[in-house]
Amino acid sequence: MDFVINGIPYHIDRWGPLEGTPLLLLHGFTGSGASWIRFKPYWQNYHVIAVDIIGHGKSDSPTDVSKYDIEAVAEDLHTILQRLGIGQTNLLGYSMGGRLALTFALQYPQMVRKLILESSTPGLKSEDEREARRLQDEKLASRIQEQGIEDFVDYWENIPLFQSQKGLSDDLRQHIRTERLSNSAVGLSNSLKGMGTGAQTSWWERLHEISFPVLLITGDMDSKFCQIAKEMHKELKNGTWISIDKSGHAIHVEKPELFGTIVNEFLSYEKDPKNNPF
Repeated sequence: MDFVINGIPYHIDRWGPLEGTPLLLLHGFTGSGASWIRFKPYWQNYHVIAVDIIGHGKSDSPTDVSKYDIEAVAEDLHTILQRLGIGQTNLLGYSMGGRLALTFALQYPQMVRKLILESSTPGLKSEDEREARRLQDEKLASRIQEQGIEDFVDYWENIPLFQSQKGLSDDLRQHIRTERLSNSAVGLSNSLKGMGTGAQTSWWERLHEISFPVLLITGDMDSKFCQIAKEMHKELKNGTWISIDKSGHAIHVEKPELFGTIVNEFLSYEKDPKNNPF
């Protein structure tokens, strides 16, 4: 299914009963909505909406970098949900998709039932950090444009953040590589410049505003994002943090069965002091 929002064609996949509780899924950088298909058996009772974020998958990759602004993209998501007739949804985002999910949650808190952030961050706290990251992302964006997607994917799949994926099966690693290669140089380059961690506003000082339940999931081998989750957990009024043993940045890839079960339990759990798994 495709929607044209502000002149941008967005592709979404949907599954599950339309009368089910909505669950909006947001993938990470270089991924697509198809990243979540393996979780159909776990979340089959939900009305799942898996979006290809701008610059990724089958959604458009405009040349105008301002279209990739994370707050503008959150507005696009809001419009998509309105067109689908959805007033409130559960929301799950991974890495870049987690930053987008958090942005959406702060802009439209009345539309979020529960929020799940996998290996994500509210952004960088200081302007100096953001400026350094913007320069780094712009350099990488230029590399993508100049050297092409295959060169970039060769580099990206070997950065320290994804070293734990070296133990995955050859078939799964090839599947992930194929998904990354299916993206466009313009889309990935502009995503880094327009929606990168350095480009977005820091949300650290607004975490305390969130009243709905939030689940933070990190892998214990991903020390950077474990530390971020630890700090986020302190700021959240209604937050839970789970660290997964022997897993890195992409828990949904490395431990799919456990990840699917944890998400399902969190979404289905209603407050009961006698039976609280969280």
